[in-house]
Amino acid sequence: MKLFVGNLPYAANENDLQDFFSAAGVNVDSVTVMRDRFSGEARGFGFVEINNEADGQRAIEMCNGRDLMGRAVVVNQARPMVAREGGNRGGGGGRSRDHNRERW
Repeated sequence: MKLFVGNLPYAANENDLQDFFSAAGVNVDSVTVMRDRFSGEARGFGFVEINNEADGQRAIEMCNGRDLMGRAVVVNQARPMVAREGGNRGGGGGRSRDHNRERW
């Protein structure tokens, strides 16, 4: 079961998250703190994988809303990633550069 962990302190790393779940009595198989691609800084959320579904549910119950480094962490079952439409990162989509030019 893959869990989403949100509202993480930006200073938190994988070891902090591993310890957080261990303190709640939950053994996790993998931990990933999502980082900015360019700066490498944590983005405030991550994912935890737990092989046993019952342990995953227990992790949600035990850890959701609990304090980690001064922040109430959000823990719930991760949803599948949805493909975004388009690929234009410019955000525009408006008129072309020559929108005032007459067509011949």
